Amino acid sequence: MIVGVPREIKLHESRVALTPAGAHSLVADGHEVLVETCAGLGSGFADESYLRAGASIVGADQLFARAGLVVKVKEPQPEEIARLTSSHVVFGYFHLAADRSLTEGCLKSGVAALAYETLRAPDGSLPLLTPMSAIAGRLSVQAGARFLEKPQGGSGVLLGGVPGVLPGKVLVLGAGVVGTHAAQMAAGLGADVLVADINPARLRQLGYELPANVRTLVSDPWAIEEQLPTTDLVVGAVLVPGRRAPHLVTRAQLQLMKPGSVIVDVCIDQGGCFETSRPTSHAEPTYIEEGIVHYMVTNMPGAVPATSTRALTNATLPYVRALARLGLDGFLAQGPGYAEALNARAGVLTNRDVALGFSDLPFQATNAV
Repeated sequence: MIVGVPREIKLHESRVALTPAGAHSLVADGHEVLVETCAGLGSGFADESYLRAGASIVGADQLFARAGLVVKVKEPQPEEIARLTSSHVVFGYFHLAADRSLTEGCLKSGVAALAYETLRAPDGSLPLLTPMSAIAGRLSVQAGARFLEKPQGGSGVLLGGVPGVLPGKVLVLGAGVVGTHAAQMAAGLGADVLVADINPARLRQLGYELPANVRTLVSDPWAIEEQLPTTDLVVGAVLVPGRRAPHLVTRAQLQLMKPGSVIVDVCIDQGGCFETSRPTSHAEPTYIEEGIVHYMVTNMPGAVPATSTRALTNATLPYVRALARLGLDGFLAQGPGYAEALNARAGVLTNRDVALGFSDLPFQATNAV
């Protein structure tokens, strides 16, 4: 198979979907690998590294014209969608549920859209979402700490406090991968951390795993509202795979928070879990509504590409190799978790959870396409 690795063109996205080591593995498997010129530079990989791995360096036109499998990081941008046809399989993050125009563009092109974020392992976990969720969870606290600083529009609170001064309070909504890593990071800074989730069993587990300055709370609207007036940083970390994130904090509830407090919405790729959430970029990461600093960057791990590219390829490469070896239908036949990765094909949606958000768009289950 011919595997193409384009340069990511989303604003301030410096990751690349495949390291030179990953390219070498595919070449050793007997595949041809095409890497777009300068695709890896932002992650510290020069074109020469890919050439030594056995890949070819090409322009975007040649890559999209020749590659049957296109491996990406972020969702195809409009100019990339214009290059896609029904002969392409694209494997990357899509987050279709939060973006109607992207969804319609994929359907119009006929492309087979394989989404990292909906592929499931046999144990039900999301192995291709996990590494970036871990990074985003850690970055959420770094960003929150930064934007709490007064020159950044924040209230001027130091999360860790100092001797004689109480630390800041961090509320993490969700106890999954993002929430756990956010809590670990905030606890490491010395903050007073509260993790809220609807799953008591998961909270009990975290009680054994996390430091003593992390407390847990069974989540409901009343419980969250009670915590907001004393919270300096709220991290939104909930996930319903394939679907839009639920709104957990309303605009009216934000008015309960202290001016200059910060909210970081890691769920923004799936629509966001605050009523006031809207996507931002690394170029303009924040805005202020109701006196609260909103950090809503849609590709947070893109800020640390030297780390995130390696972590991503560690997770995705076995699946990319399997896809290149088996072809799309053979890959989907490996199990129901593999089939869930297919979000769209031949002009119809194929993932039921994604389709729930677009009742007017055509849908067929994966095995019927």
